[in-house]
Amino acid sequence: MNRLVVTATILTALIGVSVCHLAVMSVDLGSEYMKIAIVKPGVPMEVIVNEDSARKTATIVCLRNGERSFGNPAEHCANKYPSNAFWYLTQIVGKMYDDPAVTVYQKRFPYYKLVKDEDRGTVLFQIDDETFYSPEELLAMILEKSRSYAETFADQTIKDTVITVPSYFNQAERRAVMLAAELSGINVLQLLGDNAAVALNYGVFRRKQFNTSMTYIMFYDMGATSTTATVVGYQVVKMKEGTRMVENPQLVIKGVGFDKELGGLEMSIRLRDHFAKYFSEHKKTKSDLYTNYRAMAKLLKEAKRVKKVLSANADHQARVEGLLDEEDFKMKVSRAEFEEMCSDVFERVTKPIDVALKASEITLGEISDVILMGGGTRIPRVQQKLKEYLGGIELGKSINTDEAAALGAVYQAAHLGKGFKVLTFGVKEANIYPILVEFEKQRTEDSTDPPKVIKRTLFGRMNPYPQKKVMTFNKHFKDFDFNVSYGELDFLSSEEAESMRQLQGPIQEIGLRGIAEAYNKHTDAQEAKGIKAHFRMDESGILTLDLVETVFEKEDKTVEEESTWSKLGDTISGLFGSKEEGDQPSPQANGTTEGKDGGETGNEQPQSDQPAKPESQQPEEGKEEQKEEPAGEDKKDEEPAEDSTQEPTDESTGGEPDKAEEKDETTEEKPEEKPKDDEKPKEEKNGDKKEDGDKTENGEKKPKIVIVKENITTETSINDIRPPSKDVFKAMKKKLADLTARDTEKKLLEKAKNELESFVYDMMDKLSQELYVRCSTEEQREEWMKSLSEASDWLYEQEEETPKGPYIDKLKDLKKMVKKVEFRVREVKERPEALAAIDSMLNHSSVFLSNIKNLSSLSIEEALFTAVEIETLEKLINETMDWKNSSVKEQSQIPDYETPKLLLEDIGRRMQALDREVKYLINKAKTYKPKAKPKSEKNKTTNKNATAADKDGKDTPADKDIDDIPTDKDIEDQDTPGDKTEGTTDSPDTEIPQPPTEEESQQATDTQEEETDDTVKATKKPERTTHDAGDL
Repeated sequence: MNRLVVTATILTALIGVSVCHLAVMSVDLGSEYMKIAIVKPGVPMEVIVNEDSARKTATIVCLRNGERSFGNPAEHCANKYPSNAFWYLTQIVGKMYDDPAVTVYQKRFPYYKLVKDEDRGTVLFQIDDETFYSPEELLAMILEKSRSYAETFADQTIKDTVITVPSYFNQAERRAVMLAAELSGINVLQLLGDNAAVALNYGVFRRKQFNTSMTYIMFYDMGATSTTATVVGYQVVKMKEGTRMVENPQLVIKGVGFDKELGGLEMSIRLRDHFAKYFSEHKKTKSDLYTNYRAMAKLLKEAKRVKKVLSANADHQARVEGLLDEEDFKMKVSRAEFEEMCSDVFERVTKPIDVALKASEITLGEISDVILMGGGTRIPRVQQKLKEYLGGIELGKSINTDEAAALGAVYQAAHLGKGFKVLTFGVKEANIYPILVEFEKQRTEDSTDPPKVIKRTLFGRMNPYPQKKVMTFNKHFKDFDFNVSYGELDFLSSEEAESMRQLQGPIQEIGLRGIAEAYNKHTDAQEAKGIKAHFRMDESGILTLDLVETVFEKEDKTVEEESTWSKLGDTISGLFGSKEEGDQPSPQANGTTEGKDGGETGNEQPQSDQPAKPESQQPEEGKEEQKEEPAGEDKKDEEPAEDSTQEPTDESTGGEPDKAEEKDETTEEKPEEKPKDDEKPKEEKNGDKKEDGDKTENGEKKPKIVIVKENITTETSINDIRPPSKDVFKAMKKKLADLTARDTEKKLLEKAKNELESFVYDMMDKLSQELYVRCSTEEQREEWMKSLSEASDWLYEQEEETPKGPYIDKLKDLKKMVKKVEFRVREVKERPEALAAIDSMLNHSSVFLSNIKNLSSLSIEEALFTAVEIETLEKLINETMDWKNSSVKEQSQIPDYETPKLLLEDIGRRMQALDREVKYLINKAKTYKPKAKPKSEKNKTTNKNATAADKDGKDTPADKDIDDIPTDKDIEDQDTPGDKTEGTTDSPDTEIPQPPTEEESQQATDTQEEETDDTVKATKKPERTTHDAGDL
């Protein structure tokens, strides 16, 4: 409970809701279960519940008889009809049909009928002879349902979402998830790795624990189908927010190790097979258990339950009633037996940690803490293996293993969304699979040598992203093609690495067209800077080619001699700064000049950041990428004049920029400094010198050099898993829309049936109640009961295909039939309360009338209420009382089963009129202010220089004529009887006032002005406003 309070307190402080109230959501898309979290105004971060009030929902969809079900209903469907319930879809989404992962999936779930998609080469689930669904379509249904859960909880429309995916997902798998989200109508803000989401949730609540020194935390996640170990570095870095640099914490994924088949599902399947073997050995039926998919599904469900129980108990009894041919299954299993049958699985527990440490180049001693995640880490044997491997490092269990990823993802969604502002926490994920570019070496036309293929690493293993990189082709003057594919995959198993290379092939094939025309167009260029291809790996880890262009250096022939005014301006500018400062080019002065890494300044890197630690401690990423190049390449192919040169740019909002980027930026701003990057092309090193305003040997000013860029046409084709064509995509959208419309129609039909059934049974019960008996005759009740019985029989006789219209019409007819009796019952039931209310109002109004009459009789000149107002209220009270008495008497003569004479509506109108008149008078009394009393004559005559207020409330000067000063008689005439009743015991005439001083005279004058102004305001007629009934 305390944890929840602390969480709510921190998040309320972190998240400030802006004017634009837009809710966002996150989906922790696990292979077995998914968790959904939202952020909306008034709800900082909350994991929502589904229709069954559960905080996690099974990632399953059941399709049967044209209807869909999700969550618990789908799980129940999986036990009865396993071939119609589709589960663990993340295992085969984005996979080719011949992929080994698909073979393993088919072996685990033999009741699914998988076929090959001839157009894309992927997997299809065959429902019947005419119905097929791809994994993307089934996943889209689940995402659409998750959005429905979120919108129901938030009570508003939600579209922006952050979806978590396994960190080991490759390019094809990530694009497949994006396709599923697009089919479901969700706007994906980011595909966030589940390990990064957990690390973000861990860091958000520990912001103050991090500093400029890197802190390393390991997250070990054993889920249902896979196990991942991640080394995360936390550090406070300087980031640019707007126009200023601020320090914020940031997490960087340093190393990742994984096992795609090590998880709770593998253990559950082994336990299921153990149960099946025991049942088959004790033959109780002739049927084959292994071929009965329903029985095997029941055993798998029981195996999952027993596995959880054995984590806390030494042994447990497994039971399944009516497993096969009405024969029950019962077996006692111990934890030792379970550990024995999974012994080889437990031996693989620590291997992901070895891979993660090797990839991060960090020793185990540098790890500060190890945090456990996932349901598989609750198994005692797994924890024992981890403790033996880690030695003295204590296993951390400080975060919610089920909800941490969803909460971290929704925090990122709030950061990326438009309606919220959160404290910045930088996230830099890592590229798991190295990506390289393959192209043929340019040859002469008469060359007979076989083409040489050159490979250059574009994004190395564990390179951070989001990031932009530019690759330059220096000696290609004609159209050519190149491939983008995966690099060395020696960290994977040989089978998996081979499937990624052979089955999926190159990620993309890119053709560049119009190169020769671009060079011919700029034959007058002084120097050609090559062909620059701008690649981007976005926040979702998806690689994109943004732009390809050729770059030339030319003389600016439009430059004219400086005018006299321009020279004068330069002279004046020199008075306020050094010449060196004025000569330094601004990075944003010219949007067409070449920026760092060959990109355009201002657009290539929207937001820069600098780590808070010294520059000497920064990793030199450019050198690391050179080390990752394939070792078998020919050395003579690595000449800068021939092969490509990659130029990385950092796109992330926070973190450590590449060392090469910092040096390039320094070179741009300070041309006189020698560049330190030896790998930069010679023409780039000398590019800035050409733009200097140095003079030639003859003293003449050199011509200005400008950068000219020409876009190159690109033809890109995705080869690993081709996206569906436009027509196929529209068909997929229509198929899902039809299913959604059918689900909506089904809900409306069920609602109409339930309402009709509820009304029939409720009305039949009411007709036997005393109040309804009083308000109806025996003949009427018999007729209504007969109609209700017929409606009940009609309801159960309808076919399943009957639409909702007849049910709605039948309900309308029944309501119309009993409308009059319902009206009479309501009148009889509520009439006593209404009469009591009007009696109370008449009583209070009469007392109020008596009081205002007494007040008005005390003073004629200052009467608070006029005679007309008093007479109007008195008349209204009398008329209401007479009407009430006569109506009650008349109603008493009418039986309850007839239409009443005294209606609740009439009583309400009478009370409203009386209440309006009384509140008007109360409002007038509240705004009334009495007239101000004039000063005593004796105070005015004792000092001729004293000031007095005249009839208009103006000050009387000291030298005013004595005849204009009021006499004692005038003062007495102004006094009213009401003034004497205010109640002072001593008469002012008995006092002998002292002559006022000049200061007192001035204060008296100011006071009389204020009293006169108040009197004028009090004479205004009050407006008729409504007040509370408590004013009476």
